[in-house]
Order: sequence, then structure tokens, then C-alpha cells
Amino acid sequence: MAKVISICNQKGGVGKSTTAINLSAYLAIMNKKTLLIDFDPQANASSGLGINPKEINSSIYHGILGYANIGEIIKNTLLYNFHLIPANQDLSGALIELINLDEREFKLRKFINRFRHEYDYILIDLPPSLNLLTINGLVASDEILIPVQCEYYSLEGLSQILEIINLINTNLERQIKVAGALLTMYDKRERLSREIAKEVRQHFPFYTFENEIPRCVALAEAPSFGKPIILYNPNSSGAKSYEKLAREIINKEIQN
Repeated sequence: MAKVISICNQKGGVGKSTTAINLSAYLAIMNKKTLLIDFDPQANASSGLGINPKEINSSIYHGILGYANIGEIIKNTLLYNFHLIPANQDLSGALIELINLDEREFKLRKFINRFRHEYDYILIDLPPSLNLLTINGLVASDEILIPVQCEYYSLEGLSQILEIINLINTNLERQIKVAGALLTMYDKRERLSREIAKEVRQHFPFYTFENEIPRCVALAEAPSFGKPIILYNPNSSGAKSYEKLAREIINKEIQN
């Protein structure tokens, strides 16, 4: 049965989609059957894996609303063991269509439950906002991974995310856990990066991943080639960091 992990931060530009793509890729390389669900209407995770959102006929939108079969939606990637359910702008329309439906917050969870036994990990790339899509993604999750860019504005959103998770657990009777905070765009040469990392490690009430994701040109370039970093530049610092993150997540699960 798959562990479902949402990658979530209300602030954009923190490396959320980059983490979704590359963590999924390394989990797959480590012999874990992995599915990435792009649940962001901007579809960055889809385009970052070489899929043009404008050219797909079936997306996660069609899945959660029952307009297409699972087999029509799940796409192969360039890596064995790594599948993708893409998104496109149709997903924005789901915000309107979901409003009048019963149990609207549980649509993604019910959809995932139909096939989660086929995977070891299911990762969900959530939009950088709080709306019904985000709530669906959180409700569908076992754990939340929170990318935190190493700048002060990123710290302000952490308490808000934790409050939202607490509200969902209380009001929708879920038991979502915080997998941890992941420090991104870290530059050990910069004093600010070091200060933010220290602040998060000292005061964040949950786990902070040991490995930081560095600023890395290759990580920024890889999506334009439609490839995860392991296929674009496997020797880069960004690739090595995501490999360590995948190992850390697998080891944490073994220990628990």
C-alpha cells in the first residue's frame, strides 16, 4: 500500500515542483514504484517531465471527476517504476465543479484509493495557494513535506501550513503527519542561508530533513529539457542532494 506524500507550501518559487519531480525519480531508481500526481493547474511537474499540458486529452481533472478511466490518465516517464498523472488548465475548472458536490474535500482521496495498492509511493504536487484543490491534496495524504526556501519570507508561511493541517485533522477526522521541512535553495556561503537553516532546525516543531537542497543551475535547467535531474546531470550537486533525500525518506520509513 502506497505512502501518499503531498509537497506543499503556500508560497510559490520554493522548489516545490522541482522536489516533486526529482524526489519521485530517485525513489523510482531505488526500486520503489512511484506515482507523481500533478495537482497544480500551472502543470509545472507535467511540463518538467516532458509532457505538454496543452496536448493531453486526459488529466487529473478527468480522473477526480470521473470523466476518464485510470488507464487513460496515468503516463509513463523516461524512468522505469516512475509514472505521472499530469495536469493542465482544466484543473482550474474543478474548483467550480467541486463546490456543489457531496464530500468535495475527499474526491482526490477516493480517486487515489482505487489504485494506491499498486505503488510504494504516491507524491502529490500541490498548488501554491489555499483552495479546494489544496484541501483535497492534504486530505488525500498520509504525510506532508514542506519545502522551505532559505529566505525570511518562507518562515512566515510555516505556521499557517501547520494550522491548516491541524484544522483538517480536527474537522475532517484525518491523521495527516508532517514528514518534515526541506530546506531548498541553500547556499552555505551565504550568511542568510545559514541563519534560516539554523532557525528552522531550532524552532520548527517537527522533523527537518538533514539534507539541504542547494542552489544549482542544473536543477533550474532540467525542466526545460523535460527531464529529472538524474537524467539531465546526475553528477550535479542538486542530483546528489535529491538522491540523499530519497534515501533519508526510505530510511525513516524503515525505522518507523
